[in-house]
This record gives sequence, C-alpha cells and structure tokens, in this order.
Amino acid sequence: MFPTHVQPLVTAPAETSMLALLLTEGPLSRVELARRTGLSSTAVTKAARPLIDDGYLHELPPERTAPGAGRPVNPLAVTADREFFVGVKISAEALFGTVCDLRAGLRATAERRLGEDRGPAAVCALVGELVELLLDADPAFRERTRHLGIAVSGDVDRTAGRVRYSVLPGWQDVPLAETVARATGLSVTAENDVKALTAAEHWFGEGIGTEYFALVTIGAGIGSGLVVNGRLIAGAYGVAGEMGHICIDPAGPLCHCGQTGCVEAIASSDAILAAVRDATGDADLDFDGAVRLARGGDPAAREAFARAGRAIGTGIATLVSLLGPERVVVTGEGLDTYDLFGVHIRDAYAAHCFKAAAKCPLTLRPLPWEEWARGAAVLGIQALFP
Repeated sequence: MFPTHVQPLVTAPAETSMLALLLTEGPLSRVELARRTGLSSTAVTKAARPLIDDGYLHELPPERTAPGAGRPVNPLAVTADREFFVGVKISAEALFGTVCDLRAGLRATAERRLGEDRGPAAVCALVGELVELLLDADPAFRERTRHLGIAVSGDVDRTAGRVRYSVLPGWQDVPLAETVARATGLSVTAENDVKALTAAEHWFGEGIGTEYFALVTIGAGIGSGLVVNGRLIAGAYGVAGEMGHICIDPAGPLCHCGQTGCVEAIASSDAILAAVRDATGDADLDFDGAVRLARGGDPAAREAFARAGRAIGTGIATLVSLLGPERVVVTGEGLDTYDLFGVHIRDAYAAHCFKAAAKCPLTLRPLPWEEWARGAAVLGIQALFP
C-alpha cells in the first residue's frame, strides 16, 4: 500500500473482529457481537466506543429481540458515508471507476477509454484523470476519501504494489501503486483483478459468512481467487489460485504463459475463436461469428465450446477437491455464452470432483464491469484493517 504512512483504522484484535463483522453482516446487537466474536459484552462496548466517537459506527433505535424479552437492545451499525473509497479496474480497452461507501455501496461510476498508448505512464495518467472525475462527483467524496484500489489482470505483487506481469496491457515490472499514489495523493493498493473481485464477493456478496470460498472468472482469461480460513490467499509467490494455468492437457495448445495445455489456452474466448477459425478455415471470423455458428449447430464450433466447458469444469473440480470451499461463484463476460458450454462445465465438474467435494454448489453470478471496479474499492476498505 502506498504511501506507507497511512495507518489502519483499527489495530486491536477486538476492534478488528467486531468492525469486520459489522461491515459484512451488520447491524448487530452487542449481545450478538459478543456471541459471534467470543468477546465479553464489556469488551464489545469498549471496542465500539472509539469507533462510535469517530463516526464509523452508530446506534440504531432500540428494538426487542423477541416477544416478552427484557430491555430493548440498540443494534450497532456501520455509518456507511463516514468514509469513501475509489476503485479502478484496468481492462484491455478501458478504465472503469467507482466510488464506494464503507459498506461497498456504489455511490458514483465513470469510465475512460484507453488511448493508443497503453504504456504504464499513459495509463497511470488516465487513472489520475478518472480519479479526479470521480472525486468531483460529490463534495463529500474529496474530503472523506483517502484510499484507492486498482485491479489489473496478471501477476500483481500487492505488498510491493508492482505489476510483475500482465498480458492485457502488456506490462512487466511496473510500480503501479507508487506511480498512481504520486499522481493522486491517495493511499493506493494494487491487486490482481480476480483476487479483488473475490475479496468483494467474500465480504459483501455470495461469500458472506464463509470460511472457504472460491470465485472463478471465464471470458478473455480464466481466473480464480481463493479464500481459506476467512482470508484471501496469495500464496508464497503471490499466484495462488491461478486455475487458468492448471495444465489439463500436456499435448494441448501453447498458452501465453509459456506452458502447454492450460485451462486458459483451451477455454478463453481467444482460444475458442482460434479453434473455430482453424476448424472452419475462416481467418477473418470474430468471436460473435463463432458464437453464431455454434448456436446455429455448426459441429466444429459447438465442439470448441464443449471442449472449453470440459476444461473449465475440470479446472474447477481440481480447485474444489484441493480446497473444499463451501461455495464457488462463476462469473465473467463468458457467461453470455454459457448456453454453449454450461452443461459441459457441470458434467466435467461432477466427473472430476473427489467424492463429497462435489456437494459444493456452483453459483452463476453475472457481474458487470462496475462490480470489478467495486472489487478494487474493497481493497481500500480492507486497508482499514492491519
């Protein structure tokens, strides 16, 4: 996170656990907070006091917990507009930005198309312009915003704030967080886009309340994010959960990562298009044309999508068998063509999961680009915690 002098909002374990619970599942009574966190009621009251005084929490009107219960309780709730967070998703063609409140509610959105220059300097300058546009959307944003999250595809070192490798903008070893922090004056957290989206879904979406959770994205790339023991994991080298680069066919096509037979080399939209072009001999065919052929019953096109579905299902089964998540969310722009490979995903998933692991449900969740930017903003919310 840059600049490094920005301090977390909470540091004590009691405050941390209580605020995290209220952010994701609140409002809650002090009694319920004590039960859920394992703290005493006195400890909950003590932990809540400075957060109430600073305006991050407030008490709701009293309510009875049950008919005939004793004294009404005053649930504690997060004051959503106490602080705001900017999120920017860098895609291959555009920047998508949002301002979120403390509970990740969308307050403003904007986007900018990338110019011909996709280099780090040009894109970072455009990020700065987009951030200024977003902060000008409401007078409260500028005075209550100190965190910016940036999500980009590829190998991102969150701790160092560097993009080690990203195929979409074609970057290598870019000090993204530091560069944007200098341009905006905000504290910046940079993260892989799928990991950022996973964090948002875990805290504020389908993964609420789970200790083991996974998210898989299908489309231009095949990505995944993993939550273990309630925490998003990066692994020792920052690339944990890269399902798209699991090899499922050693004799398969070459992947841009340099390996062969990766899920992504078979199931990304570019890989599907390449397979259909090769089968039909039509080098000018675009992806929409490949979809039309498949929906029209063309055997080669349908087989390309079926093979992609089998690759994705096998990859998800590998993740689920290893991790044992309670839930898997499948999303991405590839859901638009789910009718062509969905059954193959589910069949391969059921065939390759180990025993009871197959009980883990797959949830389809279409997420527009604004949700990816929201995921980047959640990085800023998480920066409030040590």
